Amino acid sequence: QVQLVESGGGLVQAGGSLRLSCAASGRTFSRWAMGWFRQPPGKEREPVAAIRWSGDRTAYADSVKGRFTISRDDAENTVYLQMNSLKPEDTAVYYCASGYRYSSVPNSDDYDYWGQGTQVTVSS
Repeated sequence: QVQLVESGGGLVQAGGSLRLSCAASGRTFSRWAMGWFRQPPGKEREPVAAIRWSGDRTAYADSVKGRFTISRDDAENTVYLQMNSLKPEDTAVYYCASGYRYSSVPNSDDYDYWGQGTQVTVSS
């Protein structure tokens, strides 16, 4: 059974930083693309970042480029999202996902396993 467990969310002031982690189990982690998505309050889920199975390619939503960095540690079966210069509009539930296809424009349809989400709140 595949499990994805996010951690690292919380409350932070604007301009601050957080690092989200997603620990994976139940499938060969290194073979799969990993992505981060978020759902702001009252809005649809949206892509944030993705990383290819090999780790050599990454993709970001325009709204987070230059501020967020996705990375993976295959030895630890973990994917990270380093979030810097946080803004109130980054407030959302953040989900990690594991999927079979990496795309430069991440699409939730390409991901078949999802974590339970972690809340990130950025105060102004």
